[in-house]
Amino acid sequence: MAKSKRRYYLLALMGIASVPGLVLYSLVMLGFNIGGIVLASLSVLTLSWIGWEAIGIFRSLSDFNSRFEDGSNVHFHVPQGSVLERIATKMNHYIKKQDDSRQQMQEQIEALDIQVQLSQRQARNTEAIIQSIHDAVIVTDCFNRVIVANSKASELFDFDLDKAQYKQINELLGVEKVAAMIMTAISSKTHHRRNDLEIEIDGQLKFYNSTFSSITDESGEIVGVVSVFHDISREKEVSRMKNEFVSHVSHELKTPLASITAYAEMLVDGEAQDDESREQFLSIIQTQAQRLNRLIEDILNISRIESGLVKVKKDRASVAMLIRDSVEMIKSYAAEKSISVIEPNSVVYDQVNVDKDMISQVIINLLSNAVKYNKPGGTVSISVEVLEDLISVKVTDSGVGIPSDEIGHVFDKFYRVSSNDKVAKGTGLGLNLVKQIVEKVHGGRVFVESVEGEGSTFGFELPLCATEETAVI
Repeated sequence: MAKSKRRYYLLALMGIASVPGLVLYSLVMLGFNIGGIVLASLSVLTLSWIGWEAIGIFRSLSDFNSRFEDGSNVHFHVPQGSVLERIATKMNHYIKKQDDSRQQMQEQIEALDIQVQLSQRQARNTEAIIQSIHDAVIVTDCFNRVIVANSKASELFDFDLDKAQYKQINELLGVEKVAAMIMTAISSKTHHRRNDLEIEIDGQLKFYNSTFSSITDESGEIVGVVSVFHDISREKEVSRMKNEFVSHVSHELKTPLASITAYAEMLVDGEAQDDESREQFLSIIQTQAQRLNRLIEDILNISRIESGLVKVKKDRASVAMLIRDSVEMIKSYAAEKSISVIEPNSVVYDQVNVDKDMISQVIINLLSNAVKYNKPGGTVSISVEVLEDLISVKVTDSGVGIPSDEIGHVFDKFYRVSSNDKVAKGTGLGLNLVKQIVEKVHGGRVFVESVEGEGSTFGFELPLCATEETAVI
C-alpha cells in the first residue's frame, strides 16, 4: 500500500517539476514580450493548480483503496472545492446505498441460516421421535415415495432401513395389500383411514391395527401419508382366552347346577318314595355342590394369584414333611383303586421358604391326578432330588399317559386331554393352579413328561433356603 502512495506522489511531483521547463519554453517561443510573459504566468498558475488537484485526487484514491482493502467504512474523500466534489458526493451516495444493500443481504443470509439450522434440528427431532415409537411407522410423500421409516417398520416388512428413503412404497414392501392401502390413502384424498390387518410372519399370523393419516400443506392439499401399524396380536389372544374362559366357566358351572336342580325338583315332587332314594338324591346334591364349591374356589384362587391380590404367608418348611402329610390325605383315595403310593427317600437338606398351605395344595393336586388317571392296581411314586440351590419333586404314575401333541397344553386353564375324558372328570383348573402357585408365587418351575399308555411324571422345582436351619412344622 505504501508503494502505491509513493507512486502517486512521484507522478504528481513530476508534473509540478515540468512547470519551469514549460514556462521557459513559452518565453522563448513568445520572444520575451509582455503578452508572452502574462501568458506564461497564467500557464504556470494553471499547471500548478492542476498538479495540486492531481495530488489531492491521488491521495483520495489511495485512502479509498486502503479502506476498501481493510473492509472498513468505505467513503470517497476529496478536498473541499475540488472539481471532483460533485462526482465524489454521488459516488459516496452510491457506495452507501450498496453498503446498506450488502448489510441487508447479510442479515437475510444470517436469518436464512438460522431457519435452516432450526429446520434441520426439527427434522432430526421428528425422526428421533418416529424412531422411538414402538409401533411400525412409515411416512410417504404424494408420489408414494418413502420419506422416513423406523426400525420397527423395517423389522415388520423386512427391508433395509438405510436404503429405504425415496423408494417407491410398492417396491419396498413385500406385503402388497399394505402398499395398496398406503397408495389408496393418497389417491382417495381421505384424511384419516383405519384398517385391521392380518400378516403372516415366520409362519405365525399377526394382527395389526393400521392407521393412515394424511399430511396437508398450507393450501389443504395432501402432500403425504403417515402410516402407523400397531400390533394387537396380544390383545386378540387375551380376548380369545377371556371368551374361552367365560365359555368354560359357564359350562362347568352349568353341569353341577343342573344336577342339583334336577334332584332337588325330584325331592320336591316326592319321587323319592323311601329313605334310601332320598339319601341317594341328597348324596348326589351334596357331591355336586362340593364340586361346584371346588370349581369356584379354584377360579377365585387363580384370579387372586394372577391379579397379585392373594395373601401369601411364607415360612421355612421341610419338603419331606409336606409330602408325608399330603400322602396321608391321599392314601384312602388310592386304596379305593388298589393303587400303591411309594414315598420318597429322605434327603440331607430340603428346607424351602414357602406358603405351606399352597405347596401342600400343589402336592395333593399332583397326587390326586396320579391316582385319578391311573389303572387299577397301578403305582404312584414320589421322588425328591436336590439340584445345587434347587429341590425337585416328581410324582410318577403308571396310568393312561398323555398324547405328545397335547403335553404342551396341560397347564392351560380349563384344558383337558380329550382322550382322558372318559377316564375321569375334572374342571381343567387344577394343573393351572399348580403352575400359578409354583411359578408366580414361589418363583419355581413346573414340568411334565409322559408317554401315552405308559404313564406320566409331573413335577416342580423350588429354590432352597440359603442356610441350613431346622424348620418348624
